[in-house]
Amino acid sequence: MKIIILGSGVIGVSSAYFLAKAGHEVTVVDRQAGPALETSFGNAGEVSPGYSAPWAAPGLVFKAVKWLAMTYRPLVVRPPQLSPAMIRWGLQLLANCTDARYALNKGRMLRLAEYSRDCLTDLRAETGIQYDQRMQGTLQLFRKQKQVDGAAADMRVLDQFGVGYAMLDRAGCIAVEPALAGVAEKFVGGLRLPGDETGDCFKFTNALAELAAGLGVRFVNDTAIDEIRHDGGRITGIATKAGLMTADAYVLALGSYSPLLADSLGLRLPVYPVKGYSITVPITDATGAPESTVMDETYKVAVTRLGDRIRVGGTAELAGYDLTLYPARRRPLDFVVSDLFPKGGDISRATYWTGLRPMTPDGTPIIGATRYGNLFLNTGHGTLGWTMAAGSGRVLADIMSDRKPEIDVGDLDLGRYGRAA
Repeated sequence: MKIIILGSGVIGVSSAYFLAKAGHEVTVVDRQAGPALETSFGNAGEVSPGYSAPWAAPGLVFKAVKWLAMTYRPLVVRPPQLSPAMIRWGLQLLANCTDARYALNKGRMLRLAEYSRDCLTDLRAETGIQYDQRMQGTLQLFRKQKQVDGAAADMRVLDQFGVGYAMLDRAGCIAVEPALAGVAEKFVGGLRLPGDETGDCFKFTNALAELAAGLGVRFVNDTAIDEIRHDGGRITGIATKAGLMTADAYVLALGSYSPLLADSLGLRLPVYPVKGYSITVPITDATGAPESTVMDETYKVAVTRLGDRIRVGGTAELAGYDLTLYPARRRPLDFVVSDLFPKGGDISRATYWTGLRPMTPDGTPIIGATRYGNLFLNTGHGTLGWTMAAGSGRVLADIMSDRKPEIDVGDLDLGRYGRAA
């Protein structure tokens, strides 16, 4: 089958690789000059199945008000950017902030994320792909005892799905992240997720694109997508600046930009662009840098070691499609890495980046068929695109190849949003 994939981020490229492995003729189209030049470029570097959890959680409103009042606040809302799409998405998010919905959504996310980690492990063994990977887990660091006590609900879900973890005291945290010994007074404990990994998503995506090209995948870069054309029941082609492109089937994997094209088809994708920021800091003292990923639970900032660099990612900004690099949004990132790893890297030489995370109200991506017989979705992964990429690509390839996926996918497609979608 001839397939066109719209989008060459980590989700689009992973889809292309697994579809090509399944024997399909695949073309990937993107407006950028190469793979992974938008959201996949500078993310936090985490492959964290154990940390997979929806934003929508009991107590979110209270937490959001508190975050907005913090000096180094993890959440920013820009009122001038309020739109019907933001309001609609926000109301759907709030509807998921119950104990029952949180448990359901977190379990669904864990199912896909754990499977994706296994797919990534197999891919590494099969191809030898390299991307500054480290398999040393994630440490969710708690500065307050209240955070330790509040982790019980997450641990119950981890138990339900057989995800390994360990609750650590201060000494235990230092044992897995020795550089924290110098700032031991700043935290009380942490939740370690030993099955998590780290790696450079940009390097991974480009290395996988090379492997996909070796399987015959064609990448059409620098090509803006203007319109998806249809005859009412099927997609008939993709209008681009290079002309009309046609195939037997199509995959929409444009992350935050997916709803803009889907809207013209009458498909309302509940995906909203949540802006995130990162800095990349050169390591100056390896003994003062993190061994893997440390997630500061107070400031919602992840500090990850990627080769000879430290990637620091965080902040959630509701500002539509605005990609402005606001200086104030860098301050929480600078603060956390300097506070926890003061000797690890040279902040004065850091590079600053922003990207849009495609978030769904329930946290789970949208993967699967649509009411158009030959249009499929692989989008809405939020902050977990890198974590869920390999599994999402594999699942989609199975669905499109009429093979039974290895995990339950019945609740991953757009149908879970009912008639509103």
